[in-house]
Amino acid sequence: MEILLAIMVGLLYAAGLFMILRRSLVKLIIGLVLLGNGANLLIFLLGRLVKGRPPIIPEGSKALVGTFADPVPQALILTAIVISFGLQSFAIILIKQAYKIVGTDDLDKINATDEDA
Repeated sequence: MEILLAIMVGLLYAAGLFMILRRSLVKLIIGLVLLGNGANLLIFLLGRLVKGRPPIIPEGSKALVGTFADPVPQALILTAIVISFGLQSFAIILIKQAYKIVGTDDLDKINATDEDA
C-alpha cells in the first residue's frame, strides 16, 4: 500500500511540474493544486500508515501502550490544506483580474504587453 501511495506522490509531482511549465495561467494554478496534493500525500506517508488508537494515555499509566496513530502528520496536512485553499483562491481571483485587463491568459502575450506599454 505504501508503494502505491509513493508512486501516486511521484505522479502528482510530475503532473504538477508539467502543468506549471505550460504557458497558460490556468494550467499554472492546476499545477500548483497538483503539487499541493502531492505534498499532502507525502506528509501523510511520512507519518507511516498504522492502524491504531488515538494517542491518549490511559488513566494511571505513564506512557502509551500498544500501537497508536501519530497526530502530527494529520495536523500538518490539515494546516497545509487550509493554506493551499487560501493560495488557490487568491491566485484564481488574480488570474481573473489579469484576464479582464489583458484579455489573455498566455504568459508570452502578457509579457509582450508589458514591454509595449
